[in-house]
Amino acid sequence: MKSYRFGAVVPFCLLHAAALYICVATPWTKAGLAWLVGSYALRMFGVTAGYHRYFSHRTYKMGRAGQFAMAFLAQTSAQKGILWWACHHRMHHRHSDTEADVHSPVKEGFWWSHVGWVLSNEHDDYDPASVGDFAKYRELRWLDRHHWVPPVTYAAMLAAAGWQAFLWGYVVASVLLYHCTFSINSLAHVWGSRRFHTLDGSRNNGVLALLTLGEGWHNNHHFSPGSCRQGFRWWEIDITYYALKILSWLGVVKDLRPFREAVL
Repeated sequence: MKSYRFGAVVPFCLLHAAALYICVATPWTKAGLAWLVGSYALRMFGVTAGYHRYFSHRTYKMGRAGQFAMAFLAQTSAQKGILWWACHHRMHHRHSDTEADVHSPVKEGFWWSHVGWVLSNEHDDYDPASVGDFAKYRELRWLDRHHWVPPVTYAAMLAAAGWQAFLWGYVVASVLLYHCTFSINSLAHVWGSRRFHTLDGSRNNGVLALLTLGEGWHNNHHFSPGSCRQGFRWWEIDITYYALKILSWLGVVKDLRPFREAVL
């Protein structure tokens, strides 16, 4: 029997109820749609480029200030601290689709892999040693402990810009961001194609790739997890990689790690 945290489930449900009410009862406007798309894309980049490709896999490098800024941006998504996120994702790769996997749809089903494991109290803790490469930075430890600071700050900034910005850019965008991110854990291990033989059920899915700025090329990623680029073929759109490539030209990031050389 799984146990869930009252303090996590109630806000999660209320946020979903508020987003549903906004979509149904609030007129759709061009400005509202712009806030929704812009806020979603910005924070999804924080999730994919920050939580995933940088803190979990170290697929590129950046300076300490840029590292903190990326961590802050990632945490505006309200998906807990960067050290917590990175630790559990590294565990996922070590035990993908086995009994030890924290969110395998193959072993635990859709609900648990999609959202149940996040809302439960079974994975609140993590081993700092498994993310010692980043836990050594005191500012990252502080941000991880106070993971509520970035989303609250971001929400306040949008509220200051007006109710339309807050309702569509934060409430609705946050719910959309949750489920598109979580779909990689749940759907991308059961729905799609497999180019590479891996010891798990990871799959490539073009629809999920578009929604998550490139994360849907999940079989590619599990075959070459250290690669900054997840869209291996030219037609596999990977917006996160394109953005990081531009940032590398500007000197913000560097040393983007390529796809496995044996494949190339």
